Amino acid sequence: MHSCCAPCSSYCLIYLMRYFEITCFWYNPNITDKEEYDRRKEELLRLTGILNEEYDIICRDHPIKVISEDFDPDVFLDTVRDKDLAGCPEGGDRCRMCFDMRLGRTFETALQNGFDYFTTTLTISPHKDARLINNIGNALATADVRWLPSDFKKRDGFRQSVELSRKYGLYRQNYCGCVYSVRSDT
Repeated sequence: MHSCCAPCSSYCLIYLMRYFEITCFWYNPNITDKEEYDRRKEELLRLTGILNEEYDIICRDHPIKVISEDFDPDVFLDTVRDKDLAGCPEGGDRCRMCFDMRLGRTFETALQNGFDYFTTTLTISPHKDARLINNIGNALATADVRWLPSDFKKRDGFRQSVELSRKYGLYRQNYCGCVYSVRSDT
């Protein structure tokens, strides 16, 4: 499961752990500030540790694992520059490119590790287009690695992620991580 941050992962993990053995994949080159990247990654690691302990009855034989990629914002920034996407509005072509990039790498990692499915926490956000994200995932999927469609914000998923963030004292950011989303919020 591609994990964009601990708050978004919280509800998704608790929901899915009843059905799947889960490995979180930390790949977010859109987070262009190293301190922010590290803080979010550490929160994901802290959350998975908490959940593995709290849900020991479920996680004992199959604890939630985390695979992470190194900080490399140039992958994202170079693609934005090469495709002239810096001026796109939030939710536009730049975001689609970012979803393509992150889900593509998630699929590759799932394939390399012999996972049956791949998915993402991105659909929990009320600011993200779940239909678009699911279309991208479906297009990448193969018979070897299937896409697990989701819209985690449904059934109060987003609200529950906010409550879980409060319960576990998770750092809850107010932007996706890229410099362009920060600019659009100010």
